[in-house]
Amino acid sequence: MNALVPMAETEVPQNPLIPPIPEFVIGLIAFAIVFFFLWKKLLPSINKVLEERREAIEGGIEKAEAAQQEAADVLQQYKDQLSEARHEAARLRAEAQEQGAALIAEMRAEGQRQREEIIAAGHAQIDADRKQAAATLRQDVGKLATDLAGKLVGESLEDHARQSRVIDRFLDGLEETAEAEAHANGAAR
Repeated sequence: MNALVPMAETEVPQNPLIPPIPEFVIGLIAFAIVFFFLWKKLLPSINKVLEERREAIEGGIEKAEAAQQEAADVLQQYKDQLSEARHEAARLRAEAQEQGAALIAEMRAEGQRQREEIIAAGHAQIDADRKQAAATLRQDVGKLATDLAGKLVGESLEDHARQSRVIDRFLDGLEETAEAEAHANGAAR
């Protein structure tokens, strides 16, 4: 035993950071086996999953860009339709104003025409009333004149033809006197 002790004392102390050679070789072989297994089996699966994710992300980005472009196109269509609707509304509004103005002008013309018809009917009625009054007056004045003339002359004027001539002369004389006075008053003004 003593022989072993001096030998142990003569050994160089081992560095704890450097493993013994047999452990190092076994560790290196185990590492190579794990590395080979990971490289051949696990790495392709990981790459495949990563590629699928990349494609999904790129496809999602492309879909998002397509959707964004489609949304922009739809927005532009809506803006165009809105602009067109505004122009159409303005055109309809202008057309309605023109129709309203034409309707008002037409109604005014119709009102003017009706007013003129009413005035013409009134004048016709006045003329008819005047003629009727003149005829009634002519008969009444003629009767009074005949009676008065009969009393003055002392002779009966019952003959209708004679009576009509006397009445017509009397009334014609009255009309001439009225017209002469009207001209004299008109000239004086």
